[in-house]
Amino acid sequence: MNGKHLVKLGLEKKAIALAQTAAAAREKAGLERDEILSELRAVQANPDAYLAGGVYAELAAELAAQQAKRDAQKGAELRPAPLPYPVWGEDLIEAGARTQMDVAMRLPVSRAGALMPDAHVGYGLPIGGVLATENAVIPYGVGVDIGCSMMLSVLPLPPQGLHAEDGKALLLKHTRFGAGVAFDKRERADHEVLHEDTWREQALLRHLYDKAATQIGTSGSGNHFVEFGTFSLPQPDLGLEAGEYLAVLSHSGSRGFGAQVAGHFTALAERLHPGLAPEAKKLAWLPLDQEEGQAYWQAMNLAGRYALANHDLIHARLARALNVQPLAQVRNSHNLAWKQMVGEQELIVHRKGATPAEAGQLGLIPGSMADPGYVVRGRGNAQALGSASHGAGRVLGRKAAERTLVKKDVQAYLHERGVTLLGGGIDEAPQAYKRIEEVIGRQRDLVDVLGTFQPRIVRMDTGSEDV
Repeated sequence: MNGKHLVKLGLEKKAIALAQTAAAAREKAGLERDEILSELRAVQANPDAYLAGGVYAELAAELAAQQAKRDAQKGAELRPAPLPYPVWGEDLIEAGARTQMDVAMRLPVSRAGALMPDAHVGYGLPIGGVLATENAVIPYGVGVDIGCSMMLSVLPLPPQGLHAEDGKALLLKHTRFGAGVAFDKRERADHEVLHEDTWREQALLRHLYDKAATQIGTSGSGNHFVEFGTFSLPQPDLGLEAGEYLAVLSHSGSRGFGAQVAGHFTALAERLHPGLAPEAKKLAWLPLDQEEGQAYWQAMNLAGRYALANHDLIHARLARALNVQPLAQVRNSHNLAWKQMVGEQELIVHRKGATPAEAGQLGLIPGSMADPGYVVRGRGNAQALGSASHGAGRVLGRKAAERTLVKKDVQAYLHERGVTLLGGGIDEAPQAYKRIEEVIGRQRDLVDVLGTFQPRIVRMDTGSEDV
């Protein structure tokens, strides 16, 4: 039987190959072409009846999977109005972020959501958006920098125990920033995440392994940073006495590896939902009961572990250089999706620029290159899906900051607060961000503040115009 007969049945490429294999077996069994075509039509009409076994089982499985995809596409119509969702710090949030969240809450897979006080416009889901979906994961609901995260190490040294020049030298020697950067081969560190079997379980992950191994222990551009500063703890907590300590705070993600995972699966999700409304295109989702969704879930979680490994190595290098062991460490991811019970149902909770804040959960909410960051403990607010802000949030986009901010004003702001800056573009200036004190003030029912971190020596990537 030739392929023309199978094309006339309306079979797609992969199904045609499986049908030809099955047809050849039936021809050997003595069936005529018309009899085989009749059987193939029956498999098309009801593939589930042939899944248990037999010559048509593989073809039936492929046809069933294709039908599931078509069903998902049919269900891609947006709700006429968004589901209701709570907003924290509404007076601090631009209209564009609200519009994006409204679109997200119109998705047929959406079940609940919340908007944090640092929210601003992003791609797909707004930064500061929290979205719970049923049996679906949205790559742009997680973000391009999968697993972007924070880490704090409290050191057994007084804040004044590190001079600015020594701190600068340590950051220059032991950190790397920017797109494509890496440590020299002789300096490159190893980490257990690179030895996971997961890397071998997808062709995409195998392809990206060398990039990940090369860039491990480094930081990207934009708002990523490593800082020495003063950690103030007013009451005993974290296994520490109250007081002031020298600390290291870092913000980093999954580097080029995570970005390519995000790009690959976003394109795949968009192809699965070609009829999705234009305003929701970047919110295309992958069903978790299908191969594509499972592949993204595996890659996303690997990128999350890889991002945390970058922090591990950054902090280990600096502690080793200072010949100390951290007294306490806190870390959290804020660009990830989690399986979480919402009411009595397990949903997929996306936090794109939002900190997990379940009851008792520790987290970090940074300010800017010159403003304080906060160590917090979650209060488990169910309406917020156990979430809080991930930072101050932008009030000026990068281009707007470059157009409107003046370098001498930014430098004066840093000088007033005693901050030494290495790198850092004017697009990351403190004036480009909301006031972190106001953002924290709008979410007192989401987190309790345990302590504050005041930056002193900050390293970032060089911007288009350095401060």
